[in-house]
Amino acid sequence: LSVFHPRFQEDPQPRESKVSMTPPLFSRGTGPATSCGPITHTLNPMVTGTSVLGVKFTGGVIIAADMLGSYGSLARFRNISRLMKVNNNTILGASGDYADYQHLKHIIEQMVIDEELLGDGHSYSPKAVHSWLTRVMYNRRSKMNPLWNTVVIGGFYSGKSFLGYVDKLGVAYEAPTVATGFGAYLAQPLMREVVENKVEITKQEARELVERCLKVLYYRDARSYNRHEIAIVTEEGVEIVGPLSSETNWDIAHMVSQCYPPSLQ
Repeated sequence: LSVFHPRFQEDPQPRESKVSMTPPLFSRGTGPATSCGPITHTLNPMVTGTSVLGVKFTGGVIIAADMLGSYGSLARFRNISRLMKVNNNTILGASGDYADYQHLKHIIEQMVIDEELLGDGHSYSPKAVHSWLTRVMYNRRSKMNPLWNTVVIGGFYSGKSFLGYVDKLGVAYEAPTVATGFGAYLAQPLMREVVENKVEITKQEARELVERCLKVLYYRDARSYNRHEIAIVTEEGVEIVGPLSSETNWDIAHMVSQCYPPSLQ
């Protein structure tokens, strides 16, 4: 290289003055690297969905979610689906950022197509999809750009029911009942009370249970909506039912409001 190359020119400013003490994560710059700072990523979801519920029953799994996309506190989109059929033995539901869910859905759909093109008679099991999701979520979390979703995976494969949970950090587990969002506080205790006191639970009992929980969430969760879908997977395959609505009764609402101080009524 020539000595006149910019690399060899004397730096007019001390090196220390060019070092920023602000970590990239907290930089105010957005988009590509410019004079504003390095590349940054938003960590704030825009359009979000609330709770997803899942219950194992004898011979399958049921997952339910409402169809509201909230723009902050605004009930903006009232007919969006947050449940998907992965293949003939696996279903998936997601809460959190809807755009991230759409991105994840597109990847999974293409992955399933690629698998089917092999024509070897095999398909992804629910446990395989669950394991793959843990790696995807943890990978994005490690890049400080997570997919802002909590995902529920249900399925019936090789004669066994599967129900798993993965959050945006890659934390994952399997359980007989699963709930995300506000449902983890309101619906999960109701589901556990029924499931843990029974040796077996039928498909009809599981459906009645999730519908009861969805009604409770509609009453108590300000981000829920009285329109929902239910996905059921059994040995026969996958069925997604909806949109559905719950029968509600607000006759005692005025009595409940009297329990709050005047400033909150």
